[in-house]
Amino acid sequence: MRVTSPRTRAPREAPVDVRRDGRTGVHPRQRPVPPRTRYDDAPPRRASAPRTASGPLVAQRRPAVRTRQAPPPRGSWLRRFVRRHGWRAYALPLLTIATVLTLVDIVTTATDGQADGGPVAAPTSAQALADPAATTPAPAEGEGAPTVTPSAPVAATYVEQGAGTVSVVDGSSAVYGTGPLERFVVEVEDGIGVDGAQFATAVETTLGDPRSWGSGGQLSFQRVGAAEAAAGDYDFRVSLVSPGSMEIYCPGVGTGGYTSCRYGERAVINLARWETAVPDYAGDLATYRLYVINHEVGHALGHGHESCPGPGQLAPVMEQQTLGLQGCAKNAWPYP
Repeated sequence: MRVTSPRTRAPREAPVDVRRDGRTGVHPRQRPVPPRTRYDDAPPRRASAPRTASGPLVAQRRPAVRTRQAPPPRGSWLRRFVRRHGWRAYALPLLTIATVLTLVDIVTTATDGQADGGPVAAPTSAQALADPAATTPAPAEGEGAPTVTPSAPVAATYVEQGAGTVSVVDGSSAVYGTGPLERFVVEVEDGIGVDGAQFATAVETTLGDPRSWGSGGQLSFQRVGAAEAAAGDYDFRVSLVSPGSMEIYCPGVGTGGYTSCRYGERAVINLARWETAVPDYAGDLATYRLYVINHEVGHALGHGHESCPGPGQLAPVMEQQTLGLQGCAKNAWPYP
């Protein structure tokens, strides 16, 4: 037993913890707790100076500055566009160019179909609508309207305006000539009061003459009928049309309802000229009819206009004799 002074109190003994295995120890609640450190009172730590190879650590006034490396260039916008879209990047410009060219072609085609600043009207006849070739704009030739009115007009003995539709004169003929064969169809406008068979015979006789385009075995001609016309088994047409319907079958050529023309595969003969001829022929209707057939069929065969070679000479059949002889003598034949 300890003896202590009256003023001094003996420290209490820590309770003994008796464990189940028989060992003793200090109770966990009575274990000594290390003194707490007051961090508020502790002096601030100083940054450690970098160690040098030959001396003690030395503090630096300025810390080392790290520089960032610039990112590698990503390339131009064109390269990025190609990487993103692949082969489409090359296809898009080509498609754009093709689209522009197509639009230009469409506009150009529509412009070519106009004449004299106005729209071109396609033939509206039943026969023309049944034949796709007749509704397609094609190169045309015509003598044009006269610059002056004929001084001695002939009294009208023809129909000014027909029905606007044409009918094929059925029937066929023998082959005229010995050269390459040209098959043709004869048509007459409905409602003009002309015998189609008589007109067809006149065309046959003219083209079968040795002075016509088959002279010397150059060509041969044969008229074919409605079946061949429907099947497209022919080379050109010879059509007799009233003055009021000329613009339907010769759109944009500028006949003025006075002259004849060739439009596409058609050699179109003006009914007014067929019935009355022109002043320079002085009433020689028979010769003028031969001329107008040979002239317009000559266009269908690919011949262009010619000029008068000189005063007093025979006019070429491809001279525009309807508008005047220009000093030449009238002539109805390619090989007179």
